[in-house]
Amino acid sequence: MKAGLKNGIRLNLAAALMLLSANALGQDAADSVAPEIATGISSRQAVSAKDFMVATANPYATKAGHDALAAGGNAIDAMVAVQLVLGLVEPQSSGIGGGAFLVYFDNDEGLLTTFDGRETAPMAATPTLFQNVNGEPLKFFDAVVGGRSVGTPGTLKLLYDTHAAHGKLEWATLVQPAIDLAEQGFELSERLFKQLSADVDRLGLHEETSAHFLKDDGTPHPQGHLLANPAYAQTLKSIAAQGADAFYKGPIAQKIVDTVKNGNPNNPGLLSHEDLANYRIKERPPVCLSYRGYDVCGMGPPSSGALTVGQILGILEPFDMAAQKPGNPATWQLIGDASRLAFADRGRYMADSDFVPMPTEGLLDQAYLDERAHLIEPRAVLTPDQVKPGSPAWDHVMLLADDESLELPSTSHFAIVDADGNVVSMTTTIENGFGSRLMTSGFLLNNELTDFSFRTHRDGIPIANRVEPGKRPRSSMAPTIIMKDGKPYMAIGSPGGSRIIGFVAQAIIAHIDWGMNVQAAINMPHLVNRFGTYDLEKGSEAEKLAAPLEALGYKVNIRDLNSGLHAIHITDDGLTGGADPRREGTVMGN
Repeated sequence: MKAGLKNGIRLNLAAALMLLSANALGQDAADSVAPEIATGISSRQAVSAKDFMVATANPYATKAGHDALAAGGNAIDAMVAVQLVLGLVEPQSSGIGGGAFLVYFDNDEGLLTTFDGRETAPMAATPTLFQNVNGEPLKFFDAVVGGRSVGTPGTLKLLYDTHAAHGKLEWATLVQPAIDLAEQGFELSERLFKQLSADVDRLGLHEETSAHFLKDDGTPHPQGHLLANPAYAQTLKSIAAQGADAFYKGPIAQKIVDTVKNGNPNNPGLLSHEDLANYRIKERPPVCLSYRGYDVCGMGPPSSGALTVGQILGILEPFDMAAQKPGNPATWQLIGDASRLAFADRGRYMADSDFVPMPTEGLLDQAYLDERAHLIEPRAVLTPDQVKPGSPAWDHVMLLADDESLELPSTSHFAIVDADGNVVSMTTTIENGFGSRLMTSGFLLNNELTDFSFRTHRDGIPIANRVEPGKRPRSSMAPTIIMKDGKPYMAIGSPGGSRIIGFVAQAIIAHIDWGMNVQAAINMPHLVNRFGTYDLEKGSEAEKLAAPLEALGYKVNIRDLNSGLHAIHITDDGLTGGADPRREGTVMGN
């Protein structure tokens, strides 16, 4: 790609933006929408602190993390306390029955690294795990509800191993707040009540799940109900005393295996004692891409998050995004088509690189991304035929078919910065809301295996994200740490299924290109385009862009887009944090 591409695109874009805004909205209308889009869906304000900060999706979890830091703990200590409380108070989203990705900056070492706590497929899994007797893919929830969808949980092993390597406070001390809360009970939130109400039929299929979440008449406990979880407290007491072995071996492991195999006799799973005992966390190098002088770093394969966020930003790098207003439909043509191109590559190439060779470096090579950017023409939305996987540089030539996996939103994200300058950005999940709907020993088991493609091949060509024994399913989780001049600048991430990628990319653009603080960037209405249809956040000012985007040629879908963005911005003067108003999260700091 010639060096003049960036300037050429910028010059063409400037003229095109004037034409697009005039043709699709009228210039006055475009200007009038812009400040409303920028203002966002909430008046929630950013929180500032000097020394340390925690931002999570639940106030109980935020307090637990804050208390750990205030007691002299570090970011890893706070991470342990936060996650164990989240598993109690936000069980529909994450917990020790699931998996997580951690991006971590160790200030003493000056090292940015990542830890992969993603679930693994049982060693007894076969390629046809999610197919019927005729070789056709199962319906999604037929696969989800029951043991078939349960992968080997990784979250607790991630907490324990990273704490052993990096923590300061005693392990049992960090487990105690979740034990106390589980015994005393917590007030059932509006959000949890609504999600329980929407899922009573599936939750009622398993006795232990039903007994915990539902009353005798099959309806959920009301909002504000003091919900205790003595079984979870007992599990945590064992973990506090014996560490991760209490979970992966012995009586708790036996209950996990029994529940997977017998919890839903119509949909049994394959998880074994050996799968649990042999599970390992993997430390991996971060995947980074330079954007406007910042290094945007995150989790590599088996996550597609950092790669796809990086590709979106890399494709947009040649365009002068700072000159555009967020209410201008032309701006969203650029973002939307960049996202579609990135998702095309995601569907073709991205999977667990321990099993499938991947062109990771080629996908983020700026010359390749410039070629992809050159496909975007102002005033001309890319047609489906134009949105195809590219041909990144690759030293291992391999023919692959496009993925078909369905990834529904749940999950949770939190960010932590301690007084020593260590930074945690962690996204954690049990996949679909309430996971497999199977509960044992006080926690829900994941349905993470349904993140694999249900098909193994298309027209005889293998799909990268197919089921294989011991393999980790592809994820969209995108915990991110942005670096500036070798120092942490921001920790950010979100839940939201495959829309996580769009949520995180948009927030980064809003902050870096449009100058919004982290809370304003989080508040901003969502516009997400993965596969051609533009999702616009229902009830927000983004709805005003529906007609202009349709005029450009997009299909538009107005829907709820319940992200859970949480972020901390790190400066020489202190910390600024933001919590997503779409959830019940909070920020605390000192």
